[in-house]
Formats: sequence, structure tokens, C-alpha cells
Amino acid sequence: MPTVTIDTDALYQRVDSVIPRIEWATMEDDIAAIWRLKEERNAVILAHNYQTPEIFHGVADIVGDSLALAREAERADADVIVLAGVHFMAETAKLLNPEKTVLVPDLRAGCSLAESITAADVRQLKADNPGVPVVTYVNTSAAVKAESDICCTSGNAKAVIESLGTDRVIMIPDEHLAANIARDCGVEVITWPGRCEVHDRFTAADIEQVRRDHEGVLVMAHPECPPDVVAASDMAGSTAQMLAHVAQQRPKRVALITECSMSDNIAAEIRDVEMIRPCNLCPHMKRNSLANIRAALEGMQHEVRIDPEVADRARTAVDRMLAIA
Repeated sequence: MPTVTIDTDALYQRVDSVIPRIEWATMEDDIAAIWRLKEERNAVILAHNYQTPEIFHGVADIVGDSLALAREAERADADVIVLAGVHFMAETAKLLNPEKTVLVPDLRAGCSLAESITAADVRQLKADNPGVPVVTYVNTSAAVKAESDICCTSGNAKAVIESLGTDRVIMIPDEHLAANIARDCGVEVITWPGRCEVHDRFTAADIEQVRRDHEGVLVMAHPECPPDVVAASDMAGSTAQMLAHVAQQRPKRVALITECSMSDNIAAEIRDVEMIRPCNLCPHMKRNSLANIRAALEGMQHEVRIDPEVADRARTAVDRMLAIA
């Protein structure tokens, strides 16, 4: 098999506005090795929108929000999937690709939402609310999804709930997302006290300060933010919806009320929009690096495995979501 080579200088042109050249020079060896390993392993790298620019623009084959990654994981023509994101995303990729090898660069890349609820908690919620459908955010473990009727993402939650044709749902585990979606749907929502540790830190006062400091700024918030933050913003949406709006509308300046790397990745690609960065870092997303992506492919390490019985039931909930989306 011929050795795969990649023009790292050409790749750098994608990110030269957000990564200094001297810093990029320290990354080139890992980037070249990852491209070679992808060819050798017949692997693809899926990267969430919160990954750093050198991963997002430098080595990823498929990028997007959790819904886009779930869809593309199923279509991936590869033997190996490396998920540069957090663990629940890798589990979802494995659910949709049971015959493929799914790797995570760092087993510690978790999620405060996924860790806030267990399968036993869901069973108790169902016992307390018999007959009420359970809509579970994809930011959960496979075991929790297995106890659910259908999954949702921040981008399709409204459509998922409306598809059920009911005036009452259990929506878990993000209480902020549930409150924001309930307001839009007019449906009674029973929820769980889970919160994203990144988005929960934003306040309405932060939005006011951004507007004072940056005249005419368009403020877009992720719906995992508290309801008063969403209300103070100009619009709310998933990371994919944010990116689409900026790409299509080209506002003069934008503040994304979400994880920091989202702004960096948009700034690298859409250079005529000024990105204001009142952001917070996700410590879990930032566990991914070029070095541990390379190590995962070199050693075929940190493979995601799911109990088959759990996987079958969880897959049903995810498939129902994808059918609607």
C-alpha cells in the first residue's frame, strides 16, 4: 500500500486566522500521521462542532452537531470510526454501526448531562408517570436510551415532541432544554434536574454585557442555556442551526452563547463575520487532542462496547428519532 501524504500547508490555510503558524508547526507531525493511519485502518474521524480547529479543520472527515454525527455515522463507509467528541456520542455511533469498530481518543471524555441520570432513574420516572412517553436527549448513556421511547437532539426536540401527538411528555435529562422546548411546544413537560456544566454558567447579565460592549451584535444561545439566557438572546438553536444562520445571513458580528471552539471553527471558515467570544470551555470535549486521536488509531485503543440487549433497545429509540429527523 502506498504511503499516504497530506499537504499540511494546504490544511493550514483553513485555520491560519485562528492558529498561529508557529503553533501549527508543532501539530504537523500528528496531523500527517493521522491521515496516513486513516488510510491504513480504513477509518473516518467524526468531530463535534466543539472540537478545536486543528481537529475540526485538520483531520476530521465528518463534522457537525450530535444529530449530524448520528446520521453520518450510519452512512460512514469505513471499518473504523473515531469519535472526537464525548462518550455518549461514540455510543450512539456504535448503536448505529454495530459491526464497525468505534474508538474514543479518551475514555474520560464524559458529559455532565449523561452522568446526571441512570437507567434506574428513568424506570422510576415511568413508574411515577404511567403511560407518559419518555423523550430522551441524546446526551445520555445507551442504558438510559434503552429505557426511552424516542431520542431527540437540541435541533429536533420540538419536532420529536410534536410527532408524539400528546400534551404531556417526560423529557430528560436537561431541565433547561426541556423548559425552553416546552415553551415553544405548549406541552406539559416532566423533567429531570440535569444541566450542562458549560451552558448552565451563562447568565442574562452576560448577554447584557455583550450587548453593551459590542453594538449591533447578534446573540445566539444554545437551548441548553437557562431560559432567561435564551429569552435575552436574539435566537436559540443547536450548533448546526447556529452555523447555518451565520453562513446564510452573514451578520456583521455574532456572539455564540455556547462552547468556545464553536466560534473558532466558524471564524476559520467564515471570515467576514466578527465572532465575539463570551464562551465557556467544555473540559470533556477538550480531552480530545491530535496526540490521542493518533494513539487511538495506532493502538486501536479505547473501543466502545455496549451490551447487546441494551444496544437493541437503545437503537430503537435512536432510530425513531432519525425517522422523524
